[in-house]
Amino acid sequence: FAGMRERGGSEAARAGQRLVIGPWIHLPWERKVGEVDFGPEAANPIDQLHLRWFDHWLKGADNGVDREPPVRVFVMGANKWREAADWPIPGTRFTTYYLRSRGAANTRFGNGSLSPEPPEGDEAPDRYRYDPANPVPSRGGHSCCTSDVAPVGPFDQAEVEERADVLVYSTPPLERPVEVTGPITVALRAATSAPDTDFTAKLVDVHPDGKAINLNNGIVRARFRNSLEQADGITPGQVYEYTIRVWPTSNLFKAGHRIRLEISSSNFPHYDRNPNTGHEFGQDAAMLVADQVVHHDQERPSRVVLPIIPQPLE
Repeated sequence: FAGMRERGGSEAARAGQRLVIGPWIHLPWERKVGEVDFGPEAANPIDQLHLRWFDHWLKGADNGVDREPPVRVFVMGANKWREAADWPIPGTRFTTYYLRSRGAANTRFGNGSLSPEPPEGDEAPDRYRYDPANPVPSRGGHSCCTSDVAPVGPFDQAEVEERADVLVYSTPPLERPVEVTGPITVALRAATSAPDTDFTAKLVDVHPDGKAINLNNGIVRARFRNSLEQADGITPGQVYEYTIRVWPTSNLFKAGHRIRLEISSSNFPHYDRNPNTGHEFGQDAAMLVADQVVHHDQERPSRVVLPIIPQPLE
């Protein structure tokens, strides 16, 4: 959408783009997805949208399609549609939240906290062991196809978060609603004992009752951290910055909820597991256990950038 708006071959092509983002998995487009019912506003509008679009562009119908806002996004949590003039939404505040030690927010949940305040000194890193023979199981997620291929949709992540190989960072309960709508990135300062490994990230909405609903997720492979076209090896034990694209979402974190980030090294079978050996894939069955270290001190801050809408849709 952004590329066509910027580089379309004609003014009509550049101005005529429309973007609709709903809460559905690939198929079917229904209001209940995974464990969450998004309400009547999430009912499938695609057939009607297609008919109006083609009636205008193929039959010349003056039905207003060309005068409507070019972006429509379903805001989960609020379970309402937001309209906008562009994507990312104009006025979005890309806000950095830092991974901090548990004491920074005095939280009792997980390994640490998410805080808008950067670390000011030394903070002990967090460590976990990733065993590709026992990867973190996928509990929902975004989809390519159907649930027959891999688990898809929003589900409670509480059981996954109990694993020793999943790091959990949370804000305190929110005093007011926060809408996160747009692309999300994680900059992770981390090291591994292996010659290659993966790092994963997952954004989660934690309800007051403890239910932790996944919103979106992403992954980076260490040797492809700089480019998907060219492998760039790593030195075991050396700290690198890994950029993880968690991909866009739109969610209203209600007052009393927590914003949570999970960090791990596997999300299987949503993503294929990394055997950590650095060997060419598919050439052998060897696997190597990796000791992972995630830093979040003043010199090596790890962080997530959230696209926050100043006036949340409630």
